[in-house]
Amino acid sequence: ECPEKEKFPQEWKNKTSLQKLCMMRALRPDRMMYAVRNYVEEKLGTQYVEGRSIEFAKSFEESSPETPMFFILSPGVDPLKDVEAHGKKIGFTFDNRNFHNVSLGQGQEIVAEQALDLAAVEGHWVILQNVHLVAKWLGTLEKKLEKYSVGSNENYRVFISAEPAGSPDAHIIPQGILESSIKITNEPPTGIQANLHKAFNNFTQETLEMCARESEFKCILFAICYFHAVVGERLKFGPQGWNRPYPFNTGDLTISAMVLYNYLEANAKVPWEDLRYLFGEIMYGGHITDDWDRKLCRTYLEEYLHPDMLDGELLLAPGFPVPPNSDYNAYHQYIDDVLPPESPYLYGLHPNAEIGFLTTTSEKLFQTVLEMQPRDAGAGGGAGATREEKVKGVLDEIVEKLPEEFNMAEIQAKAEERTPYVVVAFQECERMNMLTKEIRRSLKELDLGLKGELTITSDMEDLSNALFLDYVPESWTKRAYPSLNGLAAWYADLLQRIKELEQWTSDFQLPAAVWLGGFFNPQSFLTAIMQSMARKNEWPLDKMCLQCDVTKKNREDFSSPPREGSYIHGLFMEGARWDTQTGLIADSRLKELTPNMPVIFIKAIPVDRMDTKNVYECPVYKTRQRGPTFVWTFNLKTKEKPAKWVLAGVALLLAV
Repeated sequence: ECPEKEKFPQEWKNKTSLQKLCMMRALRPDRMMYAVRNYVEEKLGTQYVEGRSIEFAKSFEESSPETPMFFILSPGVDPLKDVEAHGKKIGFTFDNRNFHNVSLGQGQEIVAEQALDLAAVEGHWVILQNVHLVAKWLGTLEKKLEKYSVGSNENYRVFISAEPAGSPDAHIIPQGILESSIKITNEPPTGIQANLHKAFNNFTQETLEMCARESEFKCILFAICYFHAVVGERLKFGPQGWNRPYPFNTGDLTISAMVLYNYLEANAKVPWEDLRYLFGEIMYGGHITDDWDRKLCRTYLEEYLHPDMLDGELLLAPGFPVPPNSDYNAYHQYIDDVLPPESPYLYGLHPNAEIGFLTTTSEKLFQTVLEMQPRDAGAGGGAGATREEKVKGVLDEIVEKLPEEFNMAEIQAKAEERTPYVVVAFQECERMNMLTKEIRRSLKELDLGLKGELTITSDMEDLSNALFLDYVPESWTKRAYPSLNGLAAWYADLLQRIKELEQWTSDFQLPAAVWLGGFFNPQSFLTAIMQSMARKNEWPLDKMCLQCDVTKKNREDFSSPPREGSYIHGLFMEGARWDTQTGLIADSRLKELTPNMPVIFIKAIPVDRMDTKNVYECPVYKTRQRGPTFVWTFNLKTKEKPAKWVLAGVALLLAV
């Protein structure tokens, strides 16, 4: 499906390319990256959209003792291999003692300085890897490079590598180093096919023949290469791919291959369990810090490393069986001939996952364009309102709608007894007061600044930018709950949360169905359900868990809360959908990214009564960002293998 290449109907055909781009932005934001690419190609030419990498030898010609080469690292790419290969050609190697490779980290700064001192005099090459790890030493490095840029041996060269900073405030590389060096970045290959070829290129025909149990070795090695390609490329799907990004690299793959060789040589039977543990928990798992990501990695290996594969009966992806025993070139040929075209199915994901990640990418692009607009107040082009007028308008609207703070003394006097639910209500009101207080304070301050009664500070400037560009100011987000909304949607949501709290605290009757996403701390409410039940039945709290039954009804169908536990509403499912008819998880419908869940009945039961058959342990997150916004695990019924939903990244979200 490529709507950006379709012809527009009727009179829309005659619109200009830019007008068509505007319509595309309104109708299909997920396709904007492709549409913008086509637009640039049409207006400026193909060379502006093709990423061509220049051979290292060519770039090297431009370097000199005063011009180091700075490699900006990309995941899965090792640019220093090119340096070593080129060095070999012209006589700079470890064996010749004129090639120094220092991987920076604790205590390596002195080694690096000694290497630079020697190299400048003798005309050696020095590689300084991962300089972003030694922020405090970078000033010294800058001085050294400057000192040796004049009067050094003409063969002296420095090669530096560092990871790009995640955000502007994390930039630590001194400007002097960046200005004086040639900056090179190699983008990793994209798509499973390119990554699978690249993974397999780390081995040779000799590697395939080195093991006594050749057929098992080849078969499992191919599966590990596919696993390597999938886990690396899955990062592009954002949080639905991995909760956090990880730097999986070629070393993980080559060491896994050596481990495989050693274990097959030493055991009469293939030790499947051991191999899965070593690859999933140590080689690749060593990078992973999130429990759900660890589970995903483990599930992939359970699917890909299986005794059935030796009989050729295992599918690595729909339509892609494990290849038969063949030689090195035949495996590459097999990838080209048999691998289905690139799609989320190759990763175990639903095609909707691609729509989600493309939409996010295009939103980021347009947010960046918006932020690059001129900032001066008069840049409205004459007719529109000035920047200050727009900011003042937003400010007044927010202040006008902002309710009074909760009167905590009054609320506490209303509560007859402090049940777990009442305590949750108190905590939520206190948190809400801290947030609304800050909103009122900061807006009042900015208002005085705009009137000229106060000097505009950097905090006021940031607040003004946020109001103008429709994002939530940082001083508010610090006191708020995780949210991915723009300011307008965020504020509407805030008012809704306050309304819910007001209703609840008017008589402390639990609402018929509780909006779980409306809490600062949803975990506290779920824990309160367990505490209430534990007190009532005198059960030990640590031997209890929550049972989750999805009803067939919506919020409007409930008029009173259940006798025990609680009905909760306002959840969304990502990666799949809930089939109300069958009461099971089912495959998503195309273009329905986060369908609503019906009301869920939550009650507490002893752990030993928990039903663990035919259930998928589904993580619940506050937002699409997943990772740090984890709330709880709900067990949902499924007919399919739970592994299917793990690979599809299925989760419940409290807000979309």
